[in-house]
Amino acid sequence: MTSVGTIFSPYPYPPEALPEAALAAEGAGLSDLWLWEDCFRQSAFAAASVALAVTSSLKIGIGISPMPLRNVAVTAMEIATIARLFPGRLLPGVGHGVQAWMSKVGARVASPLTLMGEYVPALRGLLAGDEVTVDGRYVTLDAVRLDWPPAAAPRVYAAAEGPKTLRLSGAVADGTVLDSRYTVDQIAHSVSEVRAGRVEAGRGEADLGPGEGGRHDIVTYVMAAFGEGGAQRLAADWGGPVPSDLDQRVVTGTVAEVTVGVRGFADVGVDRVILLPPRDEPDLAAYFSRVGEVAAAL
Repeated sequence: MTSVGTIFSPYPYPPEALPEAALAAEGAGLSDLWLWEDCFRQSAFAAASVALAVTSSLKIGIGISPMPLRNVAVTAMEIATIARLFPGRLLPGVGHGVQAWMSKVGARVASPLTLMGEYVPALRGLLAGDEVTVDGRYVTLDAVRLDWPPAAAPRVYAAAEGPKTLRLSGAVADGTVLDSRYTVDQIAHSVSEVRAGRVEAGRGEADLGPGEGGRHDIVTYVMAAFGEGGAQRLAADWGGPVPSDLDQRVVTGTVAEVTVGVRGFADVGVDRVILLPPRDEPDLAAYFSRVGEVAAAL
């Protein structure tokens, strides 16, 4: 069954706004609140810890933390610590990171695909409590094992966009995070690429981390606005030429209309539809409440 969540964006909101937002998301009955680690705005793991600490059942997704910024052992330690403190509630995701930002901090790699292919399996192994040895191009571990692994390793998500990364995420991760701004048909194609990657890698359900669904977990962000003028508000957030088929790439309108739009993504195999509010959203708690209504209606 597809779940509906929302996003705490680091662009209009500073870190100190997160505790109230997390409480509002939980109060709205949402299953997930997602955040991310864009340079140079906020730490994903510190933010996730705060959101988990002020709530009791809300799942916090990290979609994503850039792999080049952290040694994989450090990322595993961060995730393991949070997962032990808040069992079953962290949904950690990693990705390539924006290459221009990675260059700014001297962390850009020549082959992001190679990094993902080495990093994600090593991260999953460490979180499973395994002793991991890797002698790769970017990841080097010599018999490393966490002293305090999670009691149950969380699923590890990988962000993916291009066809090679989509297939690789299916091959090495437990879930895939897809970005917003895509049509239902484009997301359907991405889902098929992820599934094909799993098949090519010979991975079955036994190769997945724990979680709902018993299969590779597909997450997609969707830009969403409630009320009149929603499309215009989202167009202002686009950050480039607005496509002529904007109405196919965002969901807007009443709760019922947004629910119809969300159902389109659910019908093509998305497991978690995560709604991204407009940057000018005046009342985040009210927005989360409407997202909760969509989740209940779906």
